[in-house]
Parts: sequence; C-alpha cells; structure tokens
Amino acid sequence: MALQQPTHRPGRTGLFFDPEREFEDLYDRLGQLLGFPVSGPAGPHVQAPWVPLADISETEDSYVVELDLPGVRKEDLDIQLNDQVLTVTGETKEEEGKRFRRRTRRTGRFEFRAQLPSDVDPNQVEAHMEHGVLQIMIHKAEAAKPRHIEISS
Repeated sequence: MALQQPTHRPGRTGLFFDPEREFEDLYDRLGQLLGFPVSGPAGPHVQAPWVPLADISETEDSYVVELDLPGVRKEDLDIQLNDQVLTVTGETKEEEGKRFRRRTRRTGRFEFRAQLPSDVDPNQVEAHMEHGVLQIMIHKAEAAKPRHIEISS
C-alpha cells in the first residue's frame, strides 16, 4: 500500500491541514456573505466578539435568560433591553504572565443578543450572577399573564 505524499497548498503555512486557518477562512467567507467584516473594521488582527452559551426559558410570568460567563465580573458586563431586544456585552480579560499548555476558554469581547416576545415589561427586569452564570429575568406585562376566570352559575 503506497502512502500519498502531502501536497503543498498555496496560501498555507505548512504541508498539512491547518484547522485554525480553515476556520479563519470560513469566518471571512461568512462575513462576506453577510455583508460585514467578521474580523472587525481594523483588520484580521482585531478579534470579532464571541457569543457565550445561553438558555432562554419561559415561566408563567417571565422569560429567563441564563448565560455561561465563567470568570467574568459583573462590573465588566453591560445589559440593555431596547424594545424587545436584549443585549449583553462585556469582555473577558487575558490573564497575563501565564504560560498555557492548553487553552479552550475564550477571551476578549463578547456579545449576546436575543429578540424577546412583545409581551415583556421593560420596567420589570432583574439580573444576578452566581457561579459564573448570569441570570436575567424579564417579567411579562400584566396584560399578557394568564388569568383564572371563575364560572358563575
């Protein structure tokens, strides 16, 4: 059985598949399709914001958004509700002086956006952070809450 020799591909730094470069190319192409530069206005050395993992659930009287933000301090967060769009932005800081052997956690700017239903009450929003999870509770407007109706005889 003969082994194929690796071939050099133009534009690549080495002879073998470079997954990091492939993802960069994919993000660049995605940015072109969507009509904006994913790498940012200052060029490829500026990192685009990443999106934290999140769950959105609904209770009888509110919507609950939970975002995984390990290591992020509440002082480094900005939460806004504009119309029905919830936006959470912030930044995870790079730890200086550490020599990483393996690194999979993201650093840098992040942004989370969620379109909420029209029945939210923008004056009834609560947020708290515990164990690296940001929980935002957006209450429903009184008119949207279910009401029990008694049947008269």
